[in-house]
Amino acid sequence: MSNVKKAFENGKAFIPFITCGDPSLEVTEQLVYAAEEAGADLVELGIPFSDPTAEGPVIQAANTRALSGGVTTDKIFDMVRKIRKNTQIPLVFMTYANVVYSYGTDRFLQTAAEIGMDGLILPDVPFEEKAEFDEPCKKYGLDLISLIAPTSHERIYMIAKEASGFVYCVSSLGVTGVRKEITTDIGAMVKLVKEAKDIPCAIGFGISTPEQAAKMAAVSDGAIVGSAIVKLCGQYGEECLPYVKEYIRGMKDAVRNS
Repeated sequence: MSNVKKAFENGKAFIPFITCGDPSLEVTEQLVYAAEEAGADLVELGIPFSDPTAEGPVIQAANTRALSGGVTTDKIFDMVRKIRKNTQIPLVFMTYANVVYSYGTDRFLQTAAEIGMDGLILPDVPFEEKAEFDEPCKKYGLDLISLIAPTSHERIYMIAKEASGFVYCVSSLGVTGVRKEITTDIGAMVKLVKEAKDIPCAIGFGISTPEQAAKMAAVSDGAIVGSAIVKLCGQYGEECLPYVKEYIRGMKDAVRNS
């Protein structure tokens, strides 16, 4: 079983997203340990990109801060090497095709696998174009995690059938961010995925409160939260650790009891 799938072994999973290098890579490393201590089952590490099309203003601002602070893919790889000396929590990169291309797809994926990453999420790569990343991911034992959006009903079965690790169900159209209400029929999406393949489904985009997380986890295998965590990092900077840890603990409790 892949390390990514193991994140779903002990009931409902809570998956936090962290932008690498915001406020600094040293803090990002500590955030991974804090997330695990607070009950996170898998951590998404965002590699900053200058034009992140799927992201709302909160994560865009974090990308800008990280890049202006001098964060590079190589520095992030070095940070993961340090993390892997201390924990085996499942880790996946979330970034954009351009970041992988410009590094060299094969070189990027080989290095990611060597340093102990478990998977990759590329929100700007449509299903029809995923082969050029999927094949090298398989070669190096990484899960390329598929996203399923509310618009892609007729495509859900097709995408799910070929998915690996887990399926990232996008709870709403548009960019990531914090929403008051999530109205998409997630249960129907998850059902379609499960009909196609026995694979965990986690829901992200717009979840920020324990109530929302519990509601989403009740109809799936877990919840993913990015903007609300990145917001805390932006708000508290170098002092963000205890705030993020407390937030993750509350969210994991909500998911666990859903």
